[in-house]
Amino acid sequence: MNETIILNQSEIKELIEMKEVIDSVQTAYSEQAGEKVQMPPKEYLFFQKFSGDLRIMPCYLQNMEKAGVKCVNVHPNNPQKHALPTVMGIIELIDPATGFPLAIMDGTWITNMRTGAAGGVGTKFLARKDSETLGIVGAGKQAYAQLMAINEVMDIEKVLVYCRTCSSRENFAKKVSEKYGISVKAVDSPQKAVENMDVVVTVTPANKPVIKSEWISSGTHINAMGADAPGKQEIDSSLLLKSKIFIDCWEQASHSGEINIPLSDGIIQKKDISGKLGDVIIGKNPGRTSNDEITIFDSTGLAVQDITTAWKVYEKAQNLKLGHKINFLE
Repeated sequence: MNETIILNQSEIKELIEMKEVIDSVQTAYSEQAGEKVQMPPKEYLFFQKFSGDLRIMPCYLQNMEKAGVKCVNVHPNNPQKHALPTVMGIIELIDPATGFPLAIMDGTWITNMRTGAAGGVGTKFLARKDSETLGIVGAGKQAYAQLMAINEVMDIEKVLVYCRTCSSRENFAKKVSEKYGISVKAVDSPQKAVENMDVVVTVTPANKPVIKSEWISSGTHINAMGADAPGKQEIDSSLLLKSKIFIDCWEQASHSGEINIPLSDGIIQKKDISGKLGDVIIGKNPGRTSNDEITIFDSTGLAVQDITTAWKVYEKAQNLKLGHKINFLE
């Protein structure tokens, strides 16, 4: 039957948990590393007047015969000016055999969860196995998603969190402590949040580095999650020079990831990149090879993560007969 399922955010939240999203994202990286994916780099429309942008992200997983596209915005002023989320998205899943739209679903929550899951997968494959402490710079929704995912792959003993707004970091610490029973402390500087931490996560919209090289000790793993557009940078370029850098996708990372400014400034070159996370997952790249190495995962967010996650949601909705069905061709 030519029916398309419509799924809103509240329905999706009931269908999938972080553990399943981590599995989907790991599968996505593996398929990408095996060169079984058609995935052009995300395209941007920049709305300078409104300080926002729109991103189009298509993907076809050839072996899995799953295809789709995400349309997602980033408007940092939305919460204050319009009572809307900074990030909103819509995902359309396509039947590769016919091109028929199988599902239209909210992509806002999936985007947040799969970005958190990416940090979880990066930590799983690149952090030291005895890692126990986590430093987070940023205390928004994505900071929470990162902690949720990392908690699935690491036994967290202590968390330190910093963001510029005192109430935000205090609220984050209280909320996470209560939900997970983990010791979480809000601190008043990024330096205090990251010094002597086993794993560090940066989730800020910064255009200038917020993490200095001398703050990071040997053996630390860093998930650099905030840089997702040209001109953004969270980590001091000199830290990249003494670290093993892993990316999700060269085309996107070089254009808009953590490495985009150091590359354009000539501080690092393509040969300084250790490889893709997907290659580590499938065993093509050894990843971390000693407990003293500093590793960095530069995550830009890939359409393949969205489509594998959204497809899992779609299949569950089909099995449970959830969602509103319409026929676009009527």
